Amino acid sequence: MADEKRKIGVVAATFLVAGNMMGSGVFLLPGSLAKIGTVSMWGWVVTTIGSLLLAFVFAKLGRLAPKAGGPYAYARDAFGPYMGFQTNTIYWFANWIGNVALPVAAVGYFSFFVPALSEPLMRTVVVIALIWLFTLANIMGAQVVTRIQSITTSFALVPLFGIAIFGWFFFKSDIFAGAHNVSGGSDFHAISSAASLTLWAFIGVESASVSAAVVKNPEKNVAIATLAGVAMAAVVYISSSAVIMGMIPNDQLQVADAPFALAAQVAVGKIGGGIVSLCATLGAAGSLGGWIMLTALSAKAAGDDGLFPRIFSKANKDDTPVPGLIIVAVLMSLVVLVTAASPSASEQFELITQAAVVLTLLPYIYSSVACYFVIENSHSTIHTGFYWVLTSVTVVYCLWAIFGTTGQLVAYAFLFMLFITVFYPFFSEQRRRERAAKAGSKAAT
Repeated sequence: MADEKRKIGVVAATFLVAGNMMGSGVFLLPGSLAKIGTVSMWGWVVTTIGSLLLAFVFAKLGRLAPKAGGPYAYARDAFGPYMGFQTNTIYWFANWIGNVALPVAAVGYFSFFVPALSEPLMRTVVVIALIWLFTLANIMGAQVVTRIQSITTSFALVPLFGIAIFGWFFFKSDIFAGAHNVSGGSDFHAISSAASLTLWAFIGVESASVSAAVVKNPEKNVAIATLAGVAMAAVVYISSSAVIMGMIPNDQLQVADAPFALAAQVAVGKIGGGIVSLCATLGAAGSLGGWIMLTALSAKAAGDDGLFPRIFSKANKDDTPVPGLIIVAVLMSLVVLVTAASPSASEQFELITQAAVVLTLLPYIYSSVACYFVIENSHSTIHTGFYWVLTSVTVVYCLWAIFGTTGQLVAYAFLFMLFITVFYPFFSEQRRRERAAKAGSKAAT
């Protein structure tokens, strides 16, 4: 176990949740939503409600059954080792794929100062450098990462709150109304697509749950950090997205690599755009550290249970899974190289985030169902009925979000889920027999 003095408190855990969401989600998202139109605001509304339900699920699980590993641990306990293995594998893949969107967003905004970063080759080099920089910060310990993220989240709030509040003075209703639905489909399909895209902005709701092993008093603090973090992020999302769509013409917004900076430039000139670009760069980059830690801790929890390769469970004296961190950094670097051909940071961001969202939704569904079983064992019959309805609605929301993604991505995700089944036997019976044999030898001595 990690030294109690080195664990993080409720404030740092709240910033971990809020920072993982705000740093990862909203900075490039207005450009992606512009391809749908202002009807996407209804997608924000649906996603906010769904995310609050997910926040409740993880807050309740964190309070009643705090476990290192988050969604993986809950699926394992509720459905058995195979579902635990499947959940962890999918969740782990979703995380390290989605993590790449963070440095891409950071570099996209920094291109405001260095236009050469808009070129694929230069962008790729800098993105990979950021990945390894924050991997090193994680190896130094959880406190280093959370201290960095607590600071950078403050910077992230500047453009988010600034645009969300003061941008309305420059809002033009004709620009907003003129791009109601540019997707080419029905409003319902457009809203469904927007709900899938905007969910990326709330991914991270389980951060405190997954990191329970490094949180002080997790029974209390994980729940508080989860709900407070979601509330902090949700307040600014809809307002900032709406105001940007009323400040920047739709055709310009669709190709913008730094939409918040562009909005600030429209409002107060190039200096304002530069300040917002710097803050957004720091916010997105700082979020990367927390997500790398989250991904490694999830794999470590499964490795400790024998449902993932042993190398992921190896840790130093501070319980930091160093080999797992390095593997995650290598894989993230590969994703950067594979997607480097994208002509712009916004297109690279959209491709990566959509794949990550589809993969993340399955662990969210399993966690919602597991929450009901946990509640059933600790609440009265009357309360259990209420929570059954609540968790069922959360599952329906997750399924609807999957419906809103492109059919090709859903097909790939389904094939991937079937493919990983092949590897389960290597991390099940053999590992359990090894642990049983080891326990027997200790008992004999």
